[in-house]
Parts: sequence; C-alpha cells; structure tokens
Amino acid sequence: MKLFVATHNAHKLREIGEILPAWEIAGDDPGEVDENAPDFAGNALIKVRAIASRHPGCWCMADDSGLEVKALGGAPGVHSARYAGEPTDSAANNALLLKNLSGHADRRANFTCAVALVAPDGSERVFEGKVFGRIREELKGEGGFGYDPLFVPDGYEKSFAELPPEAKNAISHRGRALAKVKEFIHAGAA
Repeated sequence: MKLFVATHNAHKLREIGEILPAWEIAGDDPGEVDENAPDFAGNALIKVRAIASRHPGCWCMADDSGLEVKALGGAPGVHSARYAGEPTDSAANNALLLKNLSGHADRRANFTCAVALVAPDGSERVFEGKVFGRIREELKGEGGFGYDPLFVPDGYEKSFAELPPEAKNAISHRGRALAKVKEFIHAGAA
C-alpha cells in the first residue's frame, strides 16, 4: 500500500517507514503552508490537505508533533521545530530549551503527535499519540532527531537518542499515533 506523507523531513520519513514497514512511504513536500493552527491536529490537517489534492484516490498523511514542557507552560509546543527561530535548527532549539529550563526542578515533559489521514474517498481522521517523560540536563545519544537527546521517557534511564530505533518507535508519540492509523486502515473503517 502506498502512503503519501506531507513532509520534507528525511528523518521523519525514515522513522515512519520503520514503524510502517509494509507500506511504500512517499514523501511529498507540502510547500510553504502556514502552520497557524493552535494545536497539533490543526497543523497536521493543514499539511495533509496541501498534498491530498495532488493525490486523489490515495492515502495521504501528515503529522505535527512537538515537545510540551510542564515548567514552561507547555512550550515549545506547536512551535517545537522553530523554537529558536528560523531556519529550523535542532542544536539551537535544544540549547534554548536547556537555557529556559535552567534552575527548574520540574523537568516533566511529553511529546505529542497528531497524525491527520485522508482516505482514498477523501474522508479525514486525526489520531493522537503521547509519550511522557522528563528533560535531562545535557544532550545524550547519537540517534533520533530534534529533542531526542534530551528526552528520557518514563520508565527509562536513556534518552530517545540513546535507544535503538525499534525500542524508541515502540513507545514514541509517533509510534503510538501510527499504530492507531494502522489499526484504522486494517479494520476497513475508511
């Protein structure tokens, strides 16, 4: 089954391909869409609608995800990719997050992922996944991308960037949302 994914992020495409290995994943850059929704679901819908018109009768998907830190009132939230400004820069985002958390004892956080899916008949659904954990005080690990070297999921001592991809994908926000997508499609609900 072919699935068009609204992204130009090679890391995200690889991760989706690892989570959905039976599918042919095809990236389609949504272009300069204005992700101005107040939540992850709204931004995912903006992106998937941008590509769905180019692929009528096909499965199309977009996700919007980010890190929400309790002590920062949920920031960086929907601004996770651009937390330190444009152009997007993971190192700068991580540095700003550590700076803003300096002196905070409460380092609880969660990753949230909203996956918007357009079915071949044009109907739309949104699925959400979350993973809870904490922000460590220094970067650790070489894997993953974005905030992964700082995020330690509950029940683990290693960051997402230190976990093998299959372990991360089994518990991650994106993995949980995509498991719901897979279940929905296989159930024939579309």
